[in-house]
Amino acid sequence: MQKYILILAALILFQGAVLIAMGHPLFCTCGYVKLWHGVANSSENSQHLTDWYTFSHVIHGFLLYFAVWLISRGRWPLGYALLIAMIPEITWEIIENTPFVINRYRIETISLSYYGDSAINSVSDTLAAAFGFFLASQLPVWTIVALAVAMELIVGYFIHDNFTLNVVMLIHPFDAIKAWQAAI
Repeated sequence: MQKYILILAALILFQGAVLIAMGHPLFCTCGYVKLWHGVANSSENSQHLTDWYTFSHVIHGFLLYFAVWLISRGRWPLGYALLIAMIPEITWEIIENTPFVINRYRIETISLSYYGDSAINSVSDTLAAAFGFFLASQLPVWTIVALAVAMELIVGYFIHDNFTLNVVMLIHPFDAIKAWQAAI
């Protein structure tokens, strides 16, 4: 298990370094780091350790656990399965912070003030996915499903956005959803 954690740590450090090389700040340019930033439509969103979108990354972890379990039929050691699951998460974190995806968010969703993640937020998102993966490996399926539904409903209620809406609006934006999201 230890060797898988060390490899994963190296990949996560690589992720942070890539974001910094792409021009993203290490942490919020406001000059400080907060544990939680709860204002979704602000320039500090995705700049601190956690925010409303952290819940989406926990759900990523649930889904990645399920995908890896399907591929391995549950036969891989947990550390190896975690490492394999985090590769697409790390890859997404890098792709999500390219100018193409950032501009897509800004044009097709309500994220007008989104300029990409800080490196510390992106790494925190990956750690949230790892946490979700770990929860999915330990808890009954019904509990994971209930947690995912609860997170989606709560986040959707408070910020008019969530993992599901994020995916829908990136793939095929709907004016009705965009109008509802803007009604905050």
